[in-house]
Amino acid sequence: MVIQDLPPEQPAIVSAPPPEWDLTVGVINATVQLDQAFGSGQRKVGTGFLISAPRPDGAPRVVLVTARHVLDVMPGNEARIGWRTAEADGAWKFTPETLSIRDAGGAPLWTAHPERDVAVMEITAPPAFAQAAIPLGWLAEADAFDRWRMGPGDELLALGYPHGLSANRAGFPILRLGRISSWPLTPIRHFPIFLLDFVVAQGNSGGPVFWTPAARRVPGAPAPDHPFIAGVLVQEVQGGGEGLDLGVVAHAQYVRETIQRLDISSP
Repeated sequence: MVIQDLPPEQPAIVSAPPPEWDLTVGVINATVQLDQAFGSGQRKVGTGFLISAPRPDGAPRVVLVTARHVLDVMPGNEARIGWRTAEADGAWKFTPETLSIRDAGGAPLWTAHPERDVAVMEITAPPAFAQAAIPLGWLAEADAFDRWRMGPGDELLALGYPHGLSANRAGFPILRLGRISSWPLTPIRHFPIFLLDFVVAQGNSGGPVFWTPAARRVPGAPAPDHPFIAGVLVQEVQGGGEGLDLGVVAHAQYVRETIQRLDISSP
């Protein structure tokens, strides 16, 4: 009989959840600047984010989401989308490309929600951005706030390019933190928007408003097992001609509905 030494028992490998900042960085990586230059060296600037939304036949597809008015106010047929490229030495480079937003006849290439300030369009993204696109399942559904007991005072994160500024020369968006500042939040057929208490500026429109475990909530409230996009920043609240540091957010359900309209219109 041959006796062989058995290998030592290996400890079980348990996958740890990603750190909270890593989940936030995931949404940052899917957020891009949109801009279009016009006369006198000025430009229109907005924010968009990418969703991985497979076509009805299952084929992969990247969809750009923004506020409808961001595209409406850009008069030209082409805009720029602010891709970012990682360098071998760890640096990042801002590498924007042209994005067609209208056809030769001036007709919009985007699909708009019929009632809300939301627009989506299928785009071709660089491989790194296609991989970074947010899963469709991370878009909050109509009952998400009820399901997760979200309410006034809960924190949400927002990304954007206020006044066309970015976090650095590489073109990453600026992260802001705010608290839900309106009530009721549902049902969304009666309350299609909600207010978020944070400093808003031109250029933030179209950016994602989202939740990750890094955002504080009422102790004991249930939480999903993944981040979720709560909505799209569509407007700044003003009073007396001045901003009130309040953002208007359209619920993410309307992004879902707009993507469904895109599905219907796609060949």
